[in-house]
Amino acid sequence: MSPVDYRGALEAVERVLNRGGEPRDVLSGVLEALAARGVTYGAIRSGGDEVAVGAPDGPLVSKPIVAGDGGRGTLTLAVDDEAFVERVATLVSPYLSRAAL
Repeated sequence: MSPVDYRGALEAVERVLNRGGEPRDVLSGVLEALAARGVTYGAIRSGGDEVAVGAPDGPLVSKPIVAGDGGRGTLTLAVDDEAFVERVATLVSPYLSRAAL
């Protein structure tokens, strides 16, 4: 497993979010941006639906995503940095409330 570029990953996530678009496409774009920076697996789950990239590998960290409208989901990433996963979950939360995964 190659090392994760955490700083580059957060910058890439912010670029995807700033571009905007359809919520499902944005969430998929976030996971793809993370994969390009060394995160071998990422998944966002909400209400029984899922968007995922890669295959589970190594340690997995899951954190809740809480949207402003009360929507809830889970972000799971193959990383060993809980603060990083929490930060990404916070960043994507506005899109979870609008997404039809």
